[in-house]
Amino acid sequence: MAVTQDGVELVVTISEKAAGKIKYFAAKDGLTGSVGLRVAVKGGGCSGLTYHLDITDKELPTDKVVEQHGVKVMVDKKSYIYLVGTTLEFSDGLNGKGFVFQNPNAKKTCGCGTSFGV
Repeated sequence: MAVTQDGVELVVTISEKAAGKIKYFAAKDGLTGSVGLRVAVKGGGCSGLTYHLDITDKELPTDKVVEQHGVKVMVDKKSYIYLVGTTLEFSDGLNGKGFVFQNPNAKKTCGCGTSFGV
């Protein structure tokens, strides 16, 4: 079931920890003000599709935008269908560091978690 806010479906839910890391990386890159994460799905990887992330302060007119924990998540229309209901987390445990996608639309994933298939 997709998360809704005021009756509007949220494309990607972002954890507070992931939002904090996005703010950290944005500051490190010299971005100030309203920062966000552009999330896209592109062909490739061992399972067929890969996640592409870009920290940015530029919003495109065609983006679907959700703001949570002071961070905007921007998704292009093509990627939207693959990401509905996805939660973005950040893991810094023993098994690796980085952003982790919990995508209910993924029917298969690779071992590293950066590639998926539907």
